Amino acid sequence: MSTEGSASGFAYELPDELTVEADGPIRTVVVNRPDELGAVNQPLHWALANVWRQLAADREAKVVVLTGSGRAFSAGGDLDWVASFLDDPVARDESVREGAQIIEEMLRFPLPVIAAVNGPAVGLGCSLAVLCDVVLMAETAYLADPHVSVGLVAGDGGAAFWPLLTPLMRSREFLYTGDRIPAAKAVELGLATRAVAPVDLLAEAHRLAGRFAAQPAEALRGTKRVVNMYLSQALGGPMQAGFAAETATMLSDEHRERLLALRRKAG
Repeated sequence: MSTEGSASGFAYELPDELTVEADGPIRTVVVNRPDELGAVNQPLHWALANVWRQLAADREAKVVVLTGSGRAFSAGGDLDWVASFLDDPVARDESVREGAQIIEEMLRFPLPVIAAVNGPAVGLGCSLAVLCDVVLMAETAYLADPHVSVGLVAGDGGAAFWPLLTPLMRSREFLYTGDRIPAAKAVELGLATRAVAPVDLLAEAHRLAGRFAAQPAEALRGTKRVVNMYLSQALGGPMQAGFAAETATMLSDEHRERLLALRRKAG
């Protein structure tokens, strides 16, 4: 466990897989597994569930930018870690609990969060992006939720909350197939705010973060809280059902076969 210090002197207790950088009132949270395309392993999953309370406790923070290091935002679950669930029900159940915690903490988090999607945002990576208040995507980036293609229900993903963001008739095709959604299409569907030239992405995210930070803090937090009440109320039933269904499909022979085949192909 490493400790990242911010300019305010606040100490973040996070593993190396997730870092927090401070620039005045802006905190940039970086998924820091560039060689693995931001794939989520156990330490990173834990960090994504626990970073939000630490950020909320940083009294000098006013806005958060979430991005990835290297070529990807996050390529979803680390295949070695996910494959370990096949024979380890304790780890599997803990991952489901943490998955729910990630979503709940992001919805409860009081500060505005800007996703700077610098590359592929897949599975949980896609969920992290679209749960942010503003989603800026590099024109070369894409979203995808391929849970179904590996024999899983998208309990921590699109099945629960894409219908709140985009028309059902537009989102079902991508949820059922796991096909990639290019940046321009994501904006058209309502899953992203706007597409930005890759070279300008972080600068634009920080420019917007600076505008948010200059707004009256209580008015901005209150507005986010009211908006997110709609999401939290609408997600209550679907999220519980989604995680229960995802857990059930984790036990299926088809999931085992497809996951192991994908792991062999990736290896």
